[in-house]
Amino acid sequence: MKEKLRDILKKYRFAALVALVGVVLMLLPGKKDSMPDAETAEGETFSLEETERRMAEVLGAMDGVGRVRVMLTLRSGETLSLAEDSSATLGSGGDVRQDSQVLTVNRGSGKQEVVVTQRLYPTYQGAVVVCQGAGDSRVRLRVMETVAVLTGLSSDKISVVQWKQ
Repeated sequence: MKEKLRDILKKYRFAALVALVGVVLMLLPGKKDSMPDAETAEGETFSLEETERRMAEVLGAMDGVGRVRVMLTLRSGETLSLAEDSSATLGSGGDVRQDSQVLTVNRGSGKQEVVVTQRLYPTYQGAVVVCQGAGDSRVRLRVMETVAVLTGLSSDKISVVQWKQ
C-alpha cells in the first residue's frame, strides 16, 4: 500500500513539475521573428498598394509584357472577428443583461493584443492592367489569366489595355 502511495505521489510531483515549467514558458516573452508583420501568419495585414506592387512585379517579369501598372478595386475590406468573453445576469425585474468584453492576450512588456478568431480578406471587384505588350492578344490573354488566378476575378472583371506610346 505504501509503495502504491509513493508511486502516485511521484506521478503527481512529475505532473506538477511539468505544469509549472509550462506556465513559466508561457509567461516568457516570445522571440521576435526577422520577418515583417505583413508576412507572418498571426500578424498578417492586407495592403492594397503592396498587392498591386507585387502583382505588377510578377506581370512585368512575364515575357512580352514590358512596363506595367496595376489597379485593383475592392468590393469589401478586410474583416476581423475578435474573441469575446460574454456573461449574462438576471436583473431584479426579471430582465436579462448581457455583457461582453473583447479578449486580449498579454504579449510581454505590457503589450496587449486582441485575440482574432477569424480573418476575412478583402473581396476584389475589378482589375485594370496597363502594359506595353497589351497590343499582342497572346500577352493580353496571359496577363488576364494571371490576374484572374491571383485575385479570383472572372475575365469580365479584368481589363488589360495598351500602354500609351
